[in-house]
This record gives sequence, C-alpha cells and structure tokens, in this order.
Amino acid sequence: MGAAEALQIGGYVLAGGKSSRMGTDKSLVRLGGEPLIAHAVQTLKVVCAAVAVLTSNPALESYAPLVRDRHADCGPIGGIEAALAHSSFEWNLLLPVDVPFLPASFLRKWALRVTAHERTLAAYFEIGGKPQPGLLLIRRSARSSIVASIEDGQYKLLPAIHAAAGGPALWVERIDDTDVQQWFANINTPEELVAAERTLGHVREC
Repeated sequence: MGAAEALQIGGYVLAGGKSSRMGTDKSLVRLGGEPLIAHAVQTLKVVCAAVAVLTSNPALESYAPLVRDRHADCGPIGGIEAALAHSSFEWNLLLPVDVPFLPASFLRKWALRVTAHERTLAAYFEIGGKPQPGLLLIRRSARSSIVASIEDGQYKLLPAIHAAAGGPALWVERIDDTDVQQWFANINTPEELVAAERTLGHVREC
C-alpha cells in the first residue's frame, strides 16, 4: 500500500524563536543526524499539501520556502498571522520546530477529525492538563481576530486563540496517555537534546 495522499491543508513550521536556552538556533541543531527543521518539514510534508517555514532566518530556506512575520517581535502569534496571510488553504497546521517526535500518522488522524467539523475554527492539544497551543490547526478565516489581538498588544497565544475561536468553535484535544505525551516533548536546551538522542528510536515508533 502506498503512502497516504497529503491533505489539502497548509503546513507551517514555527521556527522564529530566539533559542536563548539552547544557546544557538535550535532549528539547526541535529537530532539523529538531521537538524530539527528537517524533522519538522518532513513530518508536515507527509500530512500537508504545501509546507513553509515561519522565520526570517535565510539559513532555513533550503528546507522549505520562508514566510516572514508581518509584525516583528510578537512571538508565535506573529507567525500565525503570517501563515494565515500567506496560505491559500482553508485549514492550516502549525508545528513548532522543537517538537520532533510527533508521528505524521498521529497528526494526520487528528487533522482529519478536526477538519470534518464545519463549526470548528481552531484546535490544539492539552497534554496532562497543560495547554499546548503552539501545535495548532486553524482556519484562515480566523486571521482577522489574530490581527486584532496583535494590534491590541495581546501577544499571548492562548488568549488570542480563544478570542478567535471560543466556545463550540474551539476544539481542545486532551491527552492523558503517558506514552503519547512523550511525543510532545520540547527540545529547548542542550541537556534536553542529549536526552532526546537517547530516546529517539523509542518515541518515534507509531
């Protein structure tokens, strides 16, 4: 059986962070012989019909087309705004560059569940009771609300998402399974990178 066809969803890697705890651009640190940006782009290419990287770093352009923030220094919400302004797709999947363990098959099944609901405007995960809004599925039509949050100086991601898609328009998928929770591990420090190398083969099984 061949690989599943990519969904008609725009895929965007959030890679514009300052990487202060890593001490170098974490997009380019290597895990299992490949930079984190390559892991993220490869995952999204399995799920999404088109993939781009949300950053102004020209060193990442060889992995996928770059989409730069329209408003500087806003954090992840600036990347979301840029993605929704750039995208030609109704639905868009944003994946942080420092979450390399999520299986593409898992993301694909989640995207199929979420996008099947006409009233849903945005979706994110809650892992062990903690919201993880950086991994986000969001409709392009939510852009005006995201822009309004930025213009109001409200850069925190979770309130902005709730403002854009409150009540029944918001899908929060709660994960309590500890085996699945490890797929959401962030790599922010050299120590976390070392730990990730030790467990890479185990956590990427799906």
